[in-house]
Amino acid sequence: MTRPDEEQPAQVLLAQQAGAIPERWLWVKRSAWTMRMLTTLEQGIKGGKWFRLIDKVHSEKNLLAAFTQVAAKDGASGVDHMTVEEFQERLPERISAIEAEIRLRSYKPQSIRRVHIPKPGTNETRPLGIPTVRDRVVQAAVLNVIEPIFERDFAEHSYGFRPGRGCKDALRRVGNLLKAGYTHVVDADLKGYFDTIPHARLMSRLEEKIADGPLLALIEKFLKASILDGMEEWAPVKGAPQGAVLSPLLSNIYLNPLDHMMAGKGFEMVRYADDFVILCRSAEEAAMALEEIRVWVQENDLVLHPTKTKVIDAKAEGFDFLGYHFHKAGYKWPREKSLKKFKDTIRMKTIRSNGLSIEAIIANVNRTLRGWYEYFKHCKRWIFERLDQWIRRRLRSIMRGYNGLSGISRGGRDNQRWPSAFFDGLGLFSLLDAHIRECQSSSR
Repeated sequence: MTRPDEEQPAQVLLAQQAGAIPERWLWVKRSAWTMRMLTTLEQGIKGGKWFRLIDKVHSEKNLLAAFTQVAAKDGASGVDHMTVEEFQERLPERISAIEAEIRLRSYKPQSIRRVHIPKPGTNETRPLGIPTVRDRVVQAAVLNVIEPIFERDFAEHSYGFRPGRGCKDALRRVGNLLKAGYTHVVDADLKGYFDTIPHARLMSRLEEKIADGPLLALIEKFLKASILDGMEEWAPVKGAPQGAVLSPLLSNIYLNPLDHMMAGKGFEMVRYADDFVILCRSAEEAAMALEEIRVWVQENDLVLHPTKTKVIDAKAEGFDFLGYHFHKAGYKWPREKSLKKFKDTIRMKTIRSNGLSIEAIIANVNRTLRGWYEYFKHCKRWIFERLDQWIRRRLRSIMRGYNGLSGISRGGRDNQRWPSAFFDGLGLFSLLDAHIRECQSSSR
């Protein structure tokens, strides 16, 4: 199989970051890793396995760093109802107690509180697990220690939940492959992936690089922590709950053999967590790739979604990936579910009876607009133009209410009363203007 000229040869490419060890491993937490350890990591440890790691996990320095990481993300409280702020009130005492429990092998995770959040554009919900602050701190401490060990050997085409990588890198890779003629796409969907990861197989993959029994036992305790869903509580026999600090890394560890297998067979795979596509030059190649995926998934006790997994001719029809819709004509825009989620958010922030001033409403709307634009700024101009018009129309409806007028704005005189310049003066973020500035900057 021929690859595009600008890409690297089809082989298992390990994550490469240019420069000396301090640059390549700049993201590594120095609370858990010394320069000597990093040198060993770079050169490869003898026997391929790491011993005596548990003391790095429960060191006071690492636990305090882990709390800082958890506090930065804040997050909801777990089954004990303790907030990050409440945990911090007695931080030295709590860190000391955690250190002793891990050192004495008596640490026991609390139950995980399960909530169900809606899936955008569907009537379905996604289960989200919320550990206690205490457990999040310990998981972060474990993550600080083990992440570099596995990151070293992750495949190049894996982008999700990895240092220095993200959705935009994956999307750029997909775009380059499409332009190079890889237009037959295997759109694969792992059904309920995070809830179906087999514990025994996952632990075996951890044991390939870690030979520290107490650390492995601690990770297994987190996997087997009971789930509290409303009034029902049970012990999971598989899965790594979404929302837990360790779950993203564990999910990548479990799929890493798939990454290397597909790359080794010459297939162009782009994966972000459990969302991945394989781009091929022909329908026959795509069928072969899908069969390889089917076999591996079955052998590893996972399930492909029967209707969402399919082969697509990108020249004849579009496909969705990471929030974007890749159109058959060669450009992309937000997929339907992404647009619906965006509009639902704006609608909630522009309810006419919310009692806020127009300035406060615009400031709140701007927070959504800036973040949304930063992710979707590579769309065609008309997307931003239409959304700007729609947002201003909702704001004009609010202005009608302020001025004692009933009904929603339908243009006409409202556009004259409150033209675009009026909202510009109030600081409304314009998606179209931001896009124009981006294009001008790129052309220069």
